[in-house]
Amino acid sequence: MKEGKKIGVIIPAFNEENSVGNVINEVPKWVDIIVVVNNNSTDETEVNAKKAGAIVVDEPINGYGRACLKGIEFFKNHIEKPDIIVFIDADYSDYPQEMELLVNPIINDDIDLVIGSRALGKREKGSMTFPQIFGNWLATSLLRLIYGIKYTDLGPFRAIQFEKLLALNMVDKTYGWTVEMQLKAAKHKMKITEVPVNYRKRIGFSKISGTIKGTILAGYKIIITIFKYI
Repeated sequence: MKEGKKIGVIIPAFNEENSVGNVINEVPKWVDIIVVVNNNSTDETEVNAKKAGAIVVDEPINGYGRACLKGIEFFKNHIEKPDIIVFIDADYSDYPQEMELLVNPIINDDIDLVIGSRALGKREKGSMTFPQIFGNWLATSLLRLIYGIKYTDLGPFRAIQFEKLLALNMVDKTYGWTVEMQLKAAKHKMKITEVPVNYRKRIGFSKISGTIKGTILAGYKIIITIFKYI
């Protein structure tokens, strides 16, 4: 399936001791390197990630984007650069075994960026809160109206050619990370597609959608990011 491609996985993780091992254990065996970015966790996330066989790097300042940037930095400095990077969350809401669905279009159809769309797949009841669903609709609607870009989701489960990822010059350090990548990819005229992925209730408590403050901050940052690149 890989056709000689080297594939790396980046898993940002903040206090996901009960789920990160499950995610790592279900990543397909053809993946070359799994990197968990321990984002200032105060629990056993680092220990459990290492037990499951992942490489762990630390990002001591909280921020989803910061954690993703730290993962990219690791691969930039690695002796053997990956051809493809897959991002997946540590909360076990996505299905790691579906990684093949995201990687195949890059290998077989020379796609640059593949978004795993929860809107196109099957969602377990209660897996996404109303603010998440509404926020995705609002953000994708704004992207379509302002930039003419058609997306159905800002899902964090995604795959991208590594060289294309570096060309995006990602900078967001918090909640605007996913929309920044999708927006910049479109502005760079990259070849983008979405594939349906399934989604289930996460293990543990969401630090973003699980709180009013987190929901408001995430929504605000996503909208600000959309207007930033007009």
